[in-house]
Amino acid sequence: MREWRLPAALILLGLIPMLAGAGRLTELGSGPEITPANARFVADPLPVVLHIVGAVVYTILGAFQFVPRLRRHSWHRRAGRALVPCGLTVAFTGLWMAVAYDLPAHDNDVLAGMRLVFGSAMAGAILLGLAAVLRRDIAQHRRWMARGYAIGLGAGTQAFTHAPYLIATGEQPDGNIRAGLVVAGWLINLAVAEWYLRRPAPVVPAAALRRAEPERQKG
Repeated sequence: MREWRLPAALILLGLIPMLAGAGRLTELGSGPEITPANARFVADPLPVVLHIVGAVVYTILGAFQFVPRLRRHSWHRRAGRALVPCGLTVAFTGLWMAVAYDLPAHDNDVLAGMRLVFGSAMAGAILLGLAAVLRRDIAQHRRWMARGYAIGLGAGTQAFTHAPYLIATGEQPDGNIRAGLVVAGWLINLAVAEWYLRRPAPVVPAAALRRAEPERQKG
């Protein structure tokens, strides 16, 4: 059961933005009253709809790619064929929205620029991971895909970086403060991903390896 704790934690981390995304899709589907907060989405819903749907699939399916047992089977490859387009959809629609939509009330040009930087970094990491697996460099594939997933899960961590400010002030952060809190969510995730990738590999008992060998041959 221990190997399922990480995917469960990752899905829980993504739960807040997934629920927020579901609420946004419900709002758009119900013919909402136009407000300053939703006007850009109502006027051009395609990028935000693609972004939300791609992010939900990417978050949930990507979490299970961290289960060692599943990585030893063909499920990992089949899931990866869905994850790459979903992840690229999240990254490119994020860039699309950063360029095409008007800035929300609490955002500024610094945050808009950071969205372009991290959206490009996410797309680049996924493409580098894809290139690595095509040349059979599994170690580099794993590193780049983990980094791309870390950036993609940034919205979950950003909810927690905003929480102390909201509790302390009772107000939404704006300007450079909000930009810093959003960037902190991405950087925290990347730092955790690097720790995960660099930690010592667990020692697997010889008996477990012998039991796993027939399964690998079947896969």
